[in-house]
Amino acid sequence: MTATGPAVPTSAVDGADVVALGESMVTFRPSVPGRLADVPSFDRGIGGAESNVACVLAAAGHRSAWVSRVGADGFGDHLVEAIGAYGVDTSAVRRDLHRPTGIYFRTAGDRATAAHEVAYYRAGSAASAMSTANLDLDALRSGRILHLSGITAALSAGCLDLLRELTAPRAGRPLVSFDVNYRPGLWSGSAEGPGVLLELARGADIVFVGDDEAEDAWGITGGPDAIRAALPEPALLVVKRGADGAIAYDADGRHEEPSPRVDVVAAVGAGDAFAAGFLSATLRELPVAERLRHGHLWAAVALTEPGDLAAPPSRARADRLVGLDAAQWGTLHVGPGWAAADATDEPTAEEVRTP
Repeated sequence: MTATGPAVPTSAVDGADVVALGESMVTFRPSVPGRLADVPSFDRGIGGAESNVACVLAAAGHRSAWVSRVGADGFGDHLVEAIGAYGVDTSAVRRDLHRPTGIYFRTAGDRATAAHEVAYYRAGSAASAMSTANLDLDALRSGRILHLSGITAALSAGCLDLLRELTAPRAGRPLVSFDVNYRPGLWSGSAEGPGVLLELARGADIVFVGDDEAEDAWGITGGPDAIRAALPEPALLVVKRGADGAIAYDADGRHEEPSPRVDVVAAVGAGDAFAAGFLSATLRELPVAERLRHGHLWAAVALTEPGDLAAPPSRARADRLVGLDAAQWGTLHVGPGWAAADATDEPTAEEVRTP
C-alpha cells in the first residue's frame, strides 16, 4: 500500500469506471423566494446523492452508470432522460409498474437556515422497493468503483439487505465507496440507524463522513483521529470538516488538506461533488493528498453555483491548481465563475491571494 491508497481494479465488465446505486427524485424548486405555502410556481430538477456523483463524473469524462428503480410514470421518464443527458449509463435502471417515482419540494433558502422547508413524497416509492431480487447485481458489480450511500439503507429492509450484500467481503468485487450521508429523518427515530451505518462503513473500501455526522450518528466528539479509531477497517477513510478542510487515513497514515476559501452561493450538493472529485482522482491513481484537493475544488464549484449540480472544473484547470505549493494553496480563494477560466491560464491573482 502506498500513498495512492487502495488499488482500483483495472478492468470492468461493461467498461464503467463508477457505478452508483441509489434513489433519485424529481425536485421542485420555487421560482421565487418564500414559504412553500406562498410560492406560486416551481422549476423542475433532479436530486439524488448517488446520481449526482454519477452525473458529475460523467461530465468530467469518466464512464459512469446509475442503477435504481423508478416508477412507470412521467417523473420516472424525466429522471432517466435527465441523468442520461449527462452521459450517464442508465440501462440498468428498472421500472416499477405499481410504485411511483419519488418527488420533493423545497424552498429557495439555504438548507442551514431555520426558514428552509422540504416536503418529501417518497414513502412507498419505486426506489424504496430495491432489493437483491429485482436489481442486476452483475451490473452493480461491473464497474471499477461501486458508489453507495447510507441514504439507501434507510429506505426499506430490502434496500438495507441490498447494501449488506454489496458491502460483504467477496472475491473480485469492485472498490466499494460509501458516503455515510446520515439523515436522521429517514430513520424515523429508529435507534438502529447509526449502528447500521457503522456496519456498512466497516465493509467499504473508501468511506466519506463529516465530522459533524460522526458526532450526530455515533456520538464521536474526539475529532478525526477518534473517528478513525472507531472505523479502522476501511482502506481509506475521508473525514470532511467543511471550511476546515478534510483528512484522509490510509495504511500510510494521515493526510490533511485545507479547503480553499469559497464565496458560497448555495450550500447544496457540495458533499456529492467532493466525493466525485475524490473518486475521479482515485481512478487516476493520484496521491491521496491530491485526491483531497480535487475533492475540495469540485466541491467549490458546487458551492459557487445556485443549482444542485454543477459542471466540474476542467482536468487541466484542476490539475494546475492542485499542483500549487502549500503556501499558494493556503491562500486560494474562489468565487462564482472561477472554474470557467481558461484551463491554460496560470492561477489568477483573484484565485491565489492573501485573505
